[in-house]
Amino acid sequence: MNKALLKELMDLPPAERLQLAEELWDSIEPQDLPPLTDEQFKEIERDWADHKRDPSSAVPWEEVRSWLRSRLK
Repeated sequence: MNKALLKELMDLPPAERLQLAEELWDSIEPQDLPPLTDEQFKEIERDWADHKRDPSSAVPWEEVRSWLRSRLK
């Protein structure tokens, strides 16, 4: 990795680094992601079971992202 570029990116304000991280993550094709661990898979199964019991408890991603970004300011 280009160390000069990395330093420049690390000097960005937190909100811009977050945006960059999102764009980098979104650029990865699903088949290129590492497989889930057993623990991660079990957590997903628990979360899905919780959701099926109470679908109204779900929070839209846009709200979660907005909340996370507000914590950076």
